[in-house]
Amino acid sequence: MANSPSGDAVLDRILRIFESLEQEASLRPAELAEAAGLPRTTGYRMIRQLLGRGFLARDDDGCIQLGQRLWEIAQHTPLSRTLRSAALPLMEDVSSVVGQTTQLAVLDEDEVLIVERLSRQGAVANPAEVASRMPAHLTSMGHVLLAFGPARRVEAFLQAHEERIRRERPELRRELAEARSRGYAKLSGVIHQETAGISVPVLDARGQAAAALTIVVPRDWGSLAQPLMALQTASRSIARALGAEGALAS
Repeated sequence: MANSPSGDAVLDRILRIFESLEQEASLRPAELAEAAGLPRTTGYRMIRQLLGRGFLARDDDGCIQLGQRLWEIAQHTPLSRTLRSAALPLMEDVSSVVGQTTQLAVLDEDEVLIVERLSRQGAVANPAEVASRMPAHLTSMGHVLLAFGPARRVEAFLQAHEERIRRERPELRRELAEARSRGYAKLSGVIHQETAGISVPVLDARGQAAAALTIVVPRDWGSLAQPLMALQTASRSIARALGAEGALAS
């Protein structure tokens, strides 16, 4: 790929533009060029080209935003075509039973990536948004994704984040073992003081977590029996839809 005089590949410069708008949803062209580390003339030219292709859009105030074309392409990824499509109807069932936010997440690198989220009127506060990332060691989603993941990946995670885990979640290794033993994870008052996250794994054909299915409920929520049953039933159905019936046979 052609490089700029500074040695940057064109793809690197385009990605920096997108990443800048990931951090700040709307920027004026000069601000975007600066945030992406581009000379103003280069930035203006690339912004104009991306606007022309629909990868960027301009709002009524003249600010630049990510364009709809990116969203259209994203709908064709395996994550959206398979996992999200299989999960969405079942998430709606869980949401109607529990009356609280239901969300679907995967482990991406060392973070939890929110794939889908359904909320309901009157649901408790939940900062998670679709396409946002959250720390794996501080979320029930991350706990089941790690607990039901390959052992070598868990060890690599624990070693890579040893200092932070010691400060923020010193009992993580024990908590992961407990989550694996009981089949779900519950964390209360961590991300939000007044809420709890309850997560179960969606297992693949090897019996490893392909995703985490979660509800966010009030911290003083009563019995877990009904919401947990709804979650586990939905996770099994999602796995079957993904072709993992064998891994879930009881």
